[in-house]
Amino acid sequence: MLFRAIDGLNEVVGRVISVLAIVFAAIIIYDVIMRYALNAPTRWAFDVTKQLFGFYFVLLGGYALRHQAHVRVDLITGALRPRARRIVEAAGYPLFFFPFAWVFLEQSWIFAARSWNQGETTYGAVQLPVYPLKMAMCLAAGLLLLQGISEFLKLVLNREDVVRHDA
Repeated sequence: MLFRAIDGLNEVVGRVISVLAIVFAAIIIYDVIMRYALNAPTRWAFDVTKQLFGFYFVLLGGYALRHQAHVRVDLITGALRPRARRIVEAAGYPLFFFPFAWVFLEQSWIFAARSWNQGETTYGAVQLPVYPLKMAMCLAAGLLLLQGISEFLKLVLNREDVVRHDA
């Protein structure tokens, strides 16, 4: 089914991107050692780790939605029976989630295209290109929108075997 393909895509992206946490931790450790042990600070480490964390943060949105890890306020749905909860959650996707995800996708595309066309760079000691991170925002919006479609389909098709609810 379509939702299995989308879930699989976001699972792979999430696992690959999670490796970035190790990479930027290693860069920070390297910079600390260079700065304090060898008195030779790097000019690039701060900007690179900021950008890597940006990739890490934005690209894990779909993965987080797949695993129901986003912040939720279950004041209404927490007291409902499972069928009523499913209906309310399913209604929330076209009312709130899909419009937000579409605007996020559309605006991040405009944001990334402008950055690409301008050849935008950081203002730090080392001028790194900014447009890859802004393009990652657009990709993240697309992955989040796809995962929202998957979650919506699971709710509508009553696929309890693949829907993960809070315990």
